[in-house]
Amino acid sequence: MQLTQQIYLDNAATTPCDPRVVEAMLPYFTEKFGNAGSRNHRFGWDAEDAIELAREQAAKVIGANAKEVIFTSGSTESNNLAIKGAAEMYARAPKGQSGRGHIVTVAHEHKAVLDPVRRLMREGFEATFITPPADGVITVDHVREALRPDTILVSVMWANNELGTINEVPQIGRLCHDREIILHTDATQWVGKMPTAVETDCIDLLSWSGHKIYGPKGVGGLYVRRRKPRVRLESLVDGGGQERGMRSGTQNVTGIVGFGKACEIALAEMDKDRAHLQPLRDRLERELTSRLEVCQVNGHPTKRLPHISNISFAFVEGESLMMGVRDIACSSGSACTSASLEPSYVLKSLGIGDDLAHSSLRLSFGRWTTAKDVDAAIGLIERAVNHLRSMSPLFDLHKEGVDLSKIVWQSH
Repeated sequence: MQLTQQIYLDNAATTPCDPRVVEAMLPYFTEKFGNAGSRNHRFGWDAEDAIELAREQAAKVIGANAKEVIFTSGSTESNNLAIKGAAEMYARAPKGQSGRGHIVTVAHEHKAVLDPVRRLMREGFEATFITPPADGVITVDHVREALRPDTILVSVMWANNELGTINEVPQIGRLCHDREIILHTDATQWVGKMPTAVETDCIDLLSWSGHKIYGPKGVGGLYVRRRKPRVRLESLVDGGGQERGMRSGTQNVTGIVGFGKACEIALAEMDKDRAHLQPLRDRLERELTSRLEVCQVNGHPTKRLPHISNISFAFVEGESLMMGVRDIACSSGSACTSASLEPSYVLKSLGIGDDLAHSSLRLSFGRWTTAKDVDAAIGLIERAVNHLRSMSPLFDLHKEGVDLSKIVWQSH
């Protein structure tokens, strides 16, 4: 599939629609345009049938029952519905304690998790934000230490969107089930890339999105466990009762069809995609770290997704680096925060300083990334970094063996 002349290495932000997904969607723009809520004629029946097929396709990619899948506009809405809906449903305050309940999450979660939790804090809930270790991996022990008698909800992403690091979600799920605590996971980067079995992995609520798995934008899913335990949510939107009453509104039939098809393809081609992606990621990291000194790959060396690489380049100014690699579509953080000039809060949460966090690139690979793309990107990054360092007096001091951490800088 031909994309553009610019090298596209920002697949963690979004992926192009697979042509097979587009083909599945096309009839629902013109020929089968019915509203699934119209139950008295063929147009509505066709739309309803298409939605239920997509529900089955979406359920299979995560190992769920079709009745456990709620369609949303994407992971941000799914996260909001899961976190706010569960908090409101299970709000409680143990005898002698104030507050409406306690929530556990992690400091380097996506903003679509952090912001809903902060809103709940303004509404009387309490929260603990786990500080991740230097390798970025959240373990079951981290969560165990954060739990309290009044904890009602834990939200830990399955894989970090900037680092690709994989958290111990199944182990955390078992801990939460033992304590009768609801577990939500933002699996936006995980689903479709790695095997998922929500039942055996003890997941109660799981969010994922179509446009990260070669489907359309504006559609996603929320898994809501129906048994052992049966999870209930307070709805955020009222007025129609669609999606088991959890998400009212006319269903996006065309988008849902595309989402279902994307899930079906992802499940069928998961092993093939992973075998294609990881060698590309490994080649890029190996070449850059061997050609450029003071260059580090962020996150755990092995507990990572196959398609995301986050690399920091010391003695390089962040905006200049992005300008220097403008022929590569990549990012310096998540797509939702890329407009900010601030260094990545994800990297800062690992203890990485502002200067290094600011000079980092997230490069993410996809189904149509080629070895030629990667080799061209390696060359462009190497040239940009070397050019910027040639103008850096700090890099000159580093090459002379000066320990910059011991220099006392004077201000005037």
